[in-house]
Parts: sequence; structure tokens; C-alpha cells
Amino acid sequence: MTTNGARLAVPGRATVRSPIAPMYLEPYVRSTQVSQRLSGHEVDLLDEQDEWYRVRGVDAYEGWVHWGFLSPLPNAGSRQSAAIPRISLGCTTSTADGGRRALPLGAHLSPGEVVKSGEAIESTDLQSRFPRDAVAITRSAQLLFEGAPYLWGGITPWGADCSGFVQTIFGLHGVPLPRDAWQQSESGAGAGTLDDLEAADLAFFSDREDKRVTHVAIGLGSGSLVHLALGRGGFARENLRDARDPYVAKLRQRFLRSRRIL
Repeated sequence: MTTNGARLAVPGRATVRSPIAPMYLEPYVRSTQVSQRLSGHEVDLLDEQDEWYRVRGVDAYEGWVHWGFLSPLPNAGSRQSAAIPRISLGCTTSTADGGRRALPLGAHLSPGEVVKSGEAIESTDLQSRFPRDAVAITRSAQLLFEGAPYLWGGITPWGADCSGFVQTIFGLHGVPLPRDAWQQSESGAGAGTLDDLEAADLAFFSDREDKRVTHVAIGLGSGSLVHLALGRGGFARENLRDARDPYVAKLRQRFLRSRRIL
């Protein structure tokens, strides 16, 4: 069902109606959040249980979303389906019904929404604004996520985990990556040691005995990187040459490999 009581067909498709829809590991709200989907993004409906739907996003990642966050797709030929999507870069809007919404980076605006503060751009302008370029990617990572808190399963500057941060930034620049750090570690080509990192290289780490990837960061070049780290409480730049910083020492101990995506 949806918020108006209409049931969504399974299998089928739906769109996210709220600024952020949390995706859970299991179909109840006390379960672990594994990822998020954003306003206007479409999902495949794979299964349903009570008031929950198991959904799959464009990145093929799956999780459970409550029906309150979902709406049917707009009818073909409607104003909403025909409109060029506008992408939030972090904005507050007024809606057609007189309400207001805060939309995170990457959310889609509805056709009737008017930006009151912040910025949104048409999807057709994304490529020129966010080119597929290493330096541009590192600039966006620092500008758009600076100050973001760490949040397991998050993908926006309102709160993100390490791989959600990486996926969102690269995706903004037209480089699709899978959702989890271990999946991202299988992308691209080898990029050498931690000291070899160039701009937009990805560095992978593990704090597990079996060396399964548990963390990812974006190289900035010149011996530095940027990441969303639980040990830093969120966004942080690291000087990998700072031998006095115990956190940097821990990163060096946990380093596994790096990958060059571009």
C-alpha cells in the first residue's frame, strides 16, 4: 500500500516520496539501516511483508522500505513524468500545496517545487557542472561533504558512511560505483601503496582478522585523503605523512589496497 491506501503491485516499480527513505536489513524499523533512497528516485519492488516492501535501487542494492516513503510512478504523459528532473545540491523548497521541504544532495525535486534557499540544477547540467575528472571529484568530496556526520547506511551530507560518501560523490560525476566498500574494492585497477595515492584513487582498509574490506577513502594526492570515518565522527581529511597522529598510524596498519577508478 501507499500513504493514500492504494496497494503497490509486486513485482513492480515505485518512486520515493520523502526527502530520504531509509532502507533496512529486515522489514521492521528497529532493524539496521543498510542504505537510503532519495526523493524522486525509482525503485524496483521485489517483495512485500505487512507494510514493508523489499526494494532494489539503480545500484542493484536491496533493502526493506516502509510503504510510507513510497508512491506509485507518475502516469506516462503526465507533467511529472515529462519534466526534466531537477537535482538538489542541498536546498529548501516550497511545494505546490504550500508546504516546505529540505532536500539533501542528490534528491529530485517535484515539478511544482520552488527553491527558496540552497541550489538545484537540471539533470542535463550535471555533466558540465560535475565533470568526470579526478580533481573535480576531490573538490566536490571536500566542498559538499565537509562537516557531514558519520551515519551507518547514509549516503548524503546529512549523514553518511564511508562507502555511501564515495558512491554519492563519484555518481554525481557520472561514475557509477556499487554501494559497499568491499564491492567498490573490485572496481578499477591497482593504484599501488598508500603513499602512491593520486587524486580520486580509492584506498581500502580492514580492521578484521580475515582482511575483508571495511573502510574506503578518497585520495587527494600529495600524501592525503578524505573520508567519512567512524573514528573521526564523520568527515575528515588525513595527512598520511603525520607520524605523530595515532589515527593515521592505525590507517597505515589497516591499509589493504588501492584502486584507480578513472
